[in-house]
Amino acid sequence: MTVIGPSSTNSLDVLLHHSPAIPQGSAGMVATVTIPPGDPGSGPHRHSGPVFGYVLQGEILFELEGEEPRVYRAGEAFWEPGGDVVHYQAANLRTDVESRFLVFMLCAPDVPMMTYLDADEIAARSHLRVQSPTT
Repeated sequence: MTVIGPSSTNSLDVLLHHSPAIPQGSAGMVATVTIPPGDPGSGPHRHSGPVFGYVLQGEILFELEGEEPRVYRAGEAFWEPGGDVVHYQAANLRTDVESRFLVFMLCAPDVPMMTYLDADEIAARSHLRVQSPTT
């Protein structure tokens, strides 16, 4: 007998985001990001298109503009819309191991995959950042 669909013994967790904004002519990219123990990760930046991620190892402190910072652990998925939304941090909360995550990104044509903010833009957008004890 042919079985169609997931096995009854498998576990299936799904992160679904309806209707992400996908720039015309985008290209897909898959990357693995490794953050050394205790590292703060990349500085404030934005992506040209939507990003879906999955933590493979460790724990990351993930902060998007307009949202409370959140901890994602190995086995958890995350989402960011890209475009004008700033990604403030993906810091490794573990000091004993690397943290690694896998991302699938849709990148707008002729736009860098990551664009970093300068100090003036960070200051101008500070009112959009959720203030919490972790920021």
